[in-house]
Amino acid sequence: MKVEKEKIRMHFARAAESYDRQAVVQLQTADHLLKIIEKKLQNPPDSILEIGCFTGYFTRCIIRAFSRLNVLHINDLVTELPPDTASLRLPAEVKFLAGDIEKIPLPRRYQLICSSSTFHWLHDLTTFFKKIYNYLQPGGMLAFSLYGPDNLREIRELTGNGLDYLSLTRVKDLLAETMKVVSAQESIASVYFYDPLAVLEHLRATGVNSLAKTGWSRKKQRIFYREYQKRFGSDKGVTLTYHPMYFVAVKPHI
Repeated sequence: MKVEKEKIRMHFARAAESYDRQAVVQLQTADHLLKIIEKKLQNPPDSILEIGCFTGYFTRCIIRAFSRLNVLHINDLVTELPPDTASLRLPAEVKFLAGDIEKIPLPRRYQLICSSSTFHWLHDLTTFFKKIYNYLQPGGMLAFSLYGPDNLREIRELTGNGLDYLSLTRVKDLLAETMKVVSAQESIASVYFYDPLAVLEHLRATGVNSLAKTGWSRKKQRIFYREYQKRFGSDKGVTLTYHPMYFVAVKPHI
């Protein structure tokens, strides 16, 4: 399932105010990605492009880690809420690049292109990786997190709705067509909620309800609640599974 970009933009725009409170796994994923980047970088980057900045959580992590930047460009599909770049207080060129990263042109090459919890929404990773390759400096790094096949598996099993998540091996193979993959890892995170209604509220508050194809009747909701509790309930509550994957690739020197 590939979701229309306009639908993604609309649902995430509505979730902007609640996202950082609800997106616990996504924020943990961003923190872990930054640790991987710091470990794999040989030198602090001079120029960075962040794809999918949204509320700016990962942006702030990047700034704390690499405060001596000359160029920081940040992109997001949600254009209604552009970040306050002036408040970032960097002695650098800071620019917001609005729009669909698969379509918009980029103004320059970068030493680091990074993204947390975004690339699983893209429609064509094969073509996208080739595009990004052209905007990396020789020796530059692409580092990102996205989600794998077990992500939100409870929702998929009960409704049949879900993205076409790629496996770790498949993403690694796509990257290897143009770049040297230096890190590829994955993990599973289970989040507990009081009941299935709380799960749906969580998905809405983090923008992920854009996966829903149509509205639900009351009968369909009752069936969903009953089956979710029956199949995924425990003494701790009901579970929702996340499957974060992390990749680092380097553009070879020519």
